[in-house]
Amino acid sequence: MISLLRTLFRPSARVPFTPSSRKALAARRKRSRTTVVSAAAALALTGLIVGAASSAQTSEAGAARIAATTELSQSTGLRHDQLAVHPQTVKAHADGRAKNTLRDATVVMASTRDKVDVGPLVASVTSLANYQTLDLDAVISLTGRTRTIAATVQAAAAEADRAAAAAAATAADAAASALAAANTPDGARATARDLAAARYGWGESQFSCLTQLWAKESGWSYTALNEGSGATGIPQALPGNKMASAGPDWQTNASTQIKWGLDYISRGYGTPCSAWSHSQAMDWY
Repeated sequence: MISLLRTLFRPSARVPFTPSSRKALAARRKRSRTTVVSAAAALALTGLIVGAASSAQTSEAGAARIAATTELSQSTGLRHDQLAVHPQTVKAHADGRAKNTLRDATVVMASTRDKVDVGPLVASVTSLANYQTLDLDAVISLTGRTRTIAATVQAAAAEADRAAAAAAATAADAAASALAAANTPDGARATARDLAAARYGWGESQFSCLTQLWAKESGWSYTALNEGSGATGIPQALPGNKMASAGPDWQTNASTQIKWGLDYISRGYGTPCSAWSHSQAMDWY
């Protein structure tokens, strides 16, 4: 038995440690370290890819919850980890935030419904309306969504207002240009020719008489004023405010003066040529 044990535990022969064996050992150690580093790098890269994918998949609800939790933390003075052990406080604040959001969203809908599509906001408000019966995650998610949509609707309405204002300004400029052109003597004569034909059926012969009549009276100037009598405008109405019956802009609009003047000739003389004959004979009409 003793001899058997001696045989089993006899020290092995020591192998000489040559320089070549040292080099081989160093090479194996280097390869081992390289393998470990490569594996660690691969693991780290895998972690980054997984983390990036996870971040990319962060939902709107998750982002809203982070924002809401931060807001609750600031308003309550509790750290994020403390909020977890105060569920009633968190739910109460989330409900209060939902209530305020609904109030603000209702105002936005009322002020923008005639300007932009508020359908998405209406749907979101409807979903949040029963916030008191919803769980915390749903309240936070729907509140964040409603606030985001309300802000989008407000921005769209502001852009619609800007576009409408720009269109109104363009229309006003166009109207001003048209009025300025119509208020020239040539523009006034063109307006008178059209109105005389359309309203009274007076052709070119009658218009020729009208042209001479008002050339004598005012030179077809809407600003003409007879300082002696006070007669005013293209038809020389006396007093000038008589022309207000044709429009409140009688002082600045040749067309309004022409409408009044044609009606005056029609009622008083029948035709422009009759009025022109009277003017030649009496020096007034």
